[in-house]
Amino acid sequence: MKYAERTTVDSDRSIAEIRKILTRYGANKFLSAHDLDTLQATIAFEMRGRRIKFVIPLPDPSSHDFTHTPSTRKPRTATAAQEAYEQAIRQRFRALALLVKAKLEAIDAGISTFESELLNKTLLPNGMTVEEWAEPQIQQAYLDGKMPPLLPSA
Repeated sequence: MKYAERTTVDSDRSIAEIRKILTRYGANKFLSAHDLDTLQATIAFEMRGRRIKFVIPLPDPSSHDFTHTPSTRKPRTATAAQEAYEQAIRQRFRALALLVKAKLEAIDAGISTFESELLNKTLLPNGMTVEEWAEPQIQQAYLDGKMPPLLPSA
């Protein structure tokens, strides 16, 4: 069973909780956005002089996961499909609230560092996160067995 699979906490309440958690741990700016065209939600904040961004992939409401029952794969009613979709959204935002709280608590308790927990979600000057920037380079390094240059050639 997925974490918070049956939660009744709506996504707006989870976002408010995330904002409260971030404020408690020192974030001084906060942004929440949904883009239904790209099926993504974004939570961004500024803390310790860094901008951090979490992009949450949203499920496709037309997916068979929602339009059909999981056990019999029979079509659901439009109302049942919408409820299943909304449940999946609620679950993702509950999981994000848990993730953010756990990372910040680990930092606060001295178990981990800010950089270790949030480096991959740190925004670079070009608008990409470290994760978005580094992932293709890491994949290529594994494919060809060569490390990318530390600095681009002049």
